[in-house]
Amino acid sequence: MKAFVLTGWLLLLLILPAASADDEATLRHFKTVLWQQAYRMQDTDLLERLLHDDFAVIDDAGTVSTKQQELAWIRENKWDPGAFEYRIERLDIYDGQFAIIAGTGVAETYIYKSSNVLIKDNGQWRAISSHVSGVEEIPPAAADRADDEK
Repeated sequence: MKAFVLTGWLLLLLILPAASADDEATLRHFKTVLWQQAYRMQDTDLLERLLHDDFAVIDDAGTVSTKQQELAWIRENKWDPGAFEYRIERLDIYDGQFAIIAGTGVAETYIYKSSNVLIKDNGQWRAISSHVSGVEEIPPAAADRADDEK
């Protein structure tokens, strides 16, 4: 019986598309460079490509926004966190088609946690869900200490 189960698992691993190193690198770039670039530069064309049409975000106050609301927000608002880094603490890829990215955003005056669900849509990774929580204002000296802990 154990041999049958083991053989079944091996066959399943062979037929499921594996996550490639390219996917991981693409997802890291997506979250640490492109996502913040879209907001910082008010680049609605880039954000349009990054977000799935069914995208929804839940912010730290529990407010839900759609893709269209996010696009409208960045058209009307300049996001300038100063120095900013998103630290990925979890990046899991499932069946080469679904991914979870979670981590901590560290800006000059605040810090937060977020998690994101992405799907591969026609060969392109796109965010379908995002959740932000634990937003805390921090004094500049604390931000410097957070940088030193890297």
